[in-house]
Amino acid sequence: MEIRRDQGSEPLLPIPVSTSSNSTLDHGDSTSSSYSWLFQCHGFWYKLFLIVPSLLFVLYLAFRAKKSLSKLSNGRSYIIVAYYGTLWIVTLLNFAWCLFQGWECSSGKELAWNVLSLATTSGMLFLEVSLLAFLFQGNNVGSVEALARTFIVSGIFVGLDLVLKAIYLFGFGVPLFVLSDDSTHGTKWNLWVLHRLLITAAYGFILFMYHSSHREKLPARPAFYRYVVIMASLNALALFACGLAGSGAGFGYWLYGATVVCYHAFYLPLLYENFLADFFQEDDLHLENVYYSEMKDAGFFDTDWE
Repeated sequence: MEIRRDQGSEPLLPIPVSTSSNSTLDHGDSTSSSYSWLFQCHGFWYKLFLIVPSLLFVLYLAFRAKKSLSKLSNGRSYIIVAYYGTLWIVTLLNFAWCLFQGWECSSGKELAWNVLSLATTSGMLFLEVSLLAFLFQGNNVGSVEALARTFIVSGIFVGLDLVLKAIYLFGFGVPLFVLSDDSTHGTKWNLWVLHRLLITAAYGFILFMYHSSHREKLPARPAFYRYVVIMASLNALALFACGLAGSGAGFGYWLYGATVVCYHAFYLPLLYENFLADFFQEDDLHLENVYYSEMKDAGFFDTDWE
């Protein structure tokens, strides 16, 4: 069933949602099961927009793995080694999450779906938090002490988030990871509103710093600024969608589903392109020239001529 919507309105991209967390897929023969997996539980297009980008990114990382490992073995950046390994783990988790969407609507798969969703979202959140912490380390970003400190802080933050979600999932039985138009679970949307509000505020604060006198404390890379703008916009949109869904508006369920698709399909490639691609594709001297050119274009050397 598709999400509820006001009479006369039609969403641009139909993203069906399940009517409850206990809906069951057909368990007939193999053909019927394949049909159910592909066309039921959010429908064909929802799964297509999730699986294809995530699969392509896995294949891209695998294709470049030999060259990337060679670059890592010759480099001295502990931060890149640790982040690249974490990226691989989270990428595989995210691909599994996209591939096994049918678990969300299958009876008997609630525990497996909740555990997979919890691990995947926590891993992706860890990448977000640790990335911001890495970039704020400045000149100490490559040291073992800075790496350990950053990972500890990020781990504590994500660990608290994981424990809170686990309490809601397994303690109170709130279906956090079921995209349903069941309005009886208002607590779920309240938690997601708080979650999105904190993340949006963090990105908003960074944008504020970038346009203030404290901009020199941030990395002088336009790619970082573009990344923050995109993530701030996506989280603000998800926050708005959670608020609408919590009030029972049908458009809110569709909009939230669209933000979920965008996040799981494109966040990891966005992160790789903005923060890791240069390291693996450029020589050290060329990379320094790239960074200098980006800083010059951003106007960070204008004061040297005054």
